[in-house]
Amino acid sequence: MASQSQGIQQLLQAEKRAAEKVAEARKRKNRRLKQAKEEAQAEIEQYRTQREKEFKTKEAAALGSHGNSAVEVDKETVGKMGSIQTSYQRNREGVLGNLLKMVCDIKPEIHANYRFAG
Repeated sequence: MASQSQGIQQLLQAEKRAAEKVAEARKRKNRRLKQAKEEAQAEIEQYRTQREKEFKTKEAAALGSHGNSAVEVDKETVGKMGSIQTSYQRNREGVLGNLLKMVCDIKPEIHANYRFAG
C-alpha cells in the first residue's frame, strides 16, 4: 500500500510539473504574441510615416506649382486694378458732367405714340 501511495504521489507531482510546464508555455506564448503585436504596430507606424512623408512631398510639389500661378494671378489682378483706378480718375469728371447735364437739361416733348382725343 505504501508503494501505491508513493506511486500516486509521484503521479500527482508529475501532473503538477506538467501543469507548471503548460502554464509556463502559455506565458511564453502570450509574451511572444504581445511582442509580435508590438513589432507589427511599430512596422505599421513606420510605413505610415513613410507614406505621409511621400504624400507631403507630392503635395508640396503640386501646391508649389499652384502657388506660383496664384502669385502670377495676384500680380495680374493688382495690375488690372491699377489700370482701372487710373481710368476711373481720368474719366470721372467727364462722366459726372454728362450725367448731370442729362438729368438737369430736361426737354419736354410729347411722345410719338400719344394721341389727342378729339
